[in-house]
Amino acid sequence: MSQRWKVLYIVTAYSRDPDDVITPWLVETIQRLGEVGVDVEVLAPAYRGLGDGVIHGVPVHRFRYAPRLWEDLTHDETAPDRVRHRPGYLALVPGYVLSGMRAARRLVRRSHFDVVHVHWPLPHALLGLAAQRAAAVPLVCSFYGVELTWARQFWPFRLFLRRMIRNADAVTAISTYTAGLIRQIHDRRVELIPFGATVDPGINPVESRREEGQPFELLFVGRLVERKGVRYLLDAIAQLQDRYDVVLRVVGDGPWRPRLEARAETLSLQDRVSFEGFVSKDELARRFAACDAFVLPAIVDAKGDTEGLGVVLIEALSYGKPVVATSVGGIVDIVRDGDTGLVVPPEDAEALARAIATCIQQPDRARALAERGRAHVEAEFSWDTIITRLASLYGELAARRASYRQAKARDAGA
Repeated sequence: MSQRWKVLYIVTAYSRDPDDVITPWLVETIQRLGEVGVDVEVLAPAYRGLGDGVIHGVPVHRFRYAPRLWEDLTHDETAPDRVRHRPGYLALVPGYVLSGMRAARRLVRRSHFDVVHVHWPLPHALLGLAAQRAAAVPLVCSFYGVELTWARQFWPFRLFLRRMIRNADAVTAISTYTAGLIRQIHDRRVELIPFGATVDPGINPVESRREEGQPFELLFVGRLVERKGVRYLLDAIAQLQDRYDVVLRVVGDGPWRPRLEARAETLSLQDRVSFEGFVSKDELARRFAACDAFVLPAIVDAKGDTEGLGVVLIEALSYGKPVVATSVGGIVDIVRDGDTGLVVPPEDAEALARAIATCIQQPDRARALAERGRAHVEAEFSWDTIITRLASLYGELAARRASYRQAKARDAGA
């Protein structure tokens, strides 16, 4: 890129300090964009009075929206979950939106930006719209899936998103599934730009195969919530345990952990399943390298939510691991049944058990699936692909804004 562009990211949450592990893929995206000539600054809500700062070399602007002790609507969990668990937080939403809009207007008027990019447009598209109108700056809205699920359930959300989608200069989605949900609200062009996996590229998958005599090790990584479908994976392990020497490591935590641990005990899986909670980035890399196969048994939960993409599958395939997943959401963009992995129907423990058994019984086939899967994610979900698409979009929109400003200047001088 011969010219540098300056982009403002409007996000729900961003790292509070250099060690904060929140949205690591977003940090990686911003750092990689800087290497190709796109300088990003971030506008995010404050967290308990936390002010502006520079995190990972990125200027972070934070807007205050409540007294310090109440200023935790975001970061610790998603805002909808926060409101669901503690309804009193709903009273913070109007102040959150108005404060964010004021901050966005003030920021774009004070500092030149070529593009404003809103992530999670419900309700942050309002912040982006305020910036767009204040400084005639192009607006990008990126959708991840869950906000579109809410729109199907509440018609005011649908009307709001239809307006925002129509007014945005560009709309992106992380998967064909998400793009389809967008088009149900407003039929317009949608750019497919997934988010990347923050895995260690130095891992050589050939070096991480198990030794003879060790149990077949399955890995699940993710937040322990209903839509991950881990209960069906436990049922599948129960069906396999008498026929195969198989173990499962569950990495992650969440509100469903107690009931999943209780389910494992009921199924007598104490020696087969280990719940390991959150682990460090280095330890997670070791878990990916050590496993024999990765499983994501996602479902559509009671709220209608599911996997917008399934980035952990990209991570597993980047390590050269065979994957077993379900046919929901954006997963099908990554895992093509019999080609880049094995796909089974959701909520079907028997089908899940059969697919896992295939990986155990047919190691050569599993290895071939993993190799094709790795090539697929390198071509379609690599950082080079993602950053090229983003930088190209920003350059196109920035050039459009430059032409607009030149025309306005000519009109003023006429």
